[in-house]
Amino acid sequence: MLTKKDLIDYCLTFPGAYEDYPFDKDSAAANAWTVMRHSKSKKSFAFIFERGGFININLKCEPMQADFLRSVYHSVIPAYHMNKVHWNGIIVDGSIPDEEIFNWIQNSYDITKPKNKVKINMNNA
Repeated sequence: MLTKKDLIDYCLTFPGAYEDYPFDKDSAAANAWTVMRHSKSKKSFAFIFERGGFININLKCEPMQADFLRSVYHSVIPAYHMNKVHWNGIIVDGSIPDEEIFNWIQNSYDITKPKNKVKINMNNA
């Protein structure tokens, strides 16, 4: 079964990814939520935390895929403290193959990564 460290380490393999601990900085729970972000935009692509005795990870997902995954896996639920249409919560209880979770992390990273802006040179128009 994946650990919090396993999930963080995997997220850090993506270009420009970094871990952040933005919540409750003055409390003992400062490390309770790990937010994985893109360095260029600071956008989040994963929230990793413990809840109900299990590690959980919230990941961004296309709405139709989110609904499908929730219907297939009992450990995929609407994300805790997130937009329920665009974010899934995964309870890491061993019921979902690690590779599936890694694929969903990749998908969330891809959905949230900064878009390349196309610059138009008006001098050559």
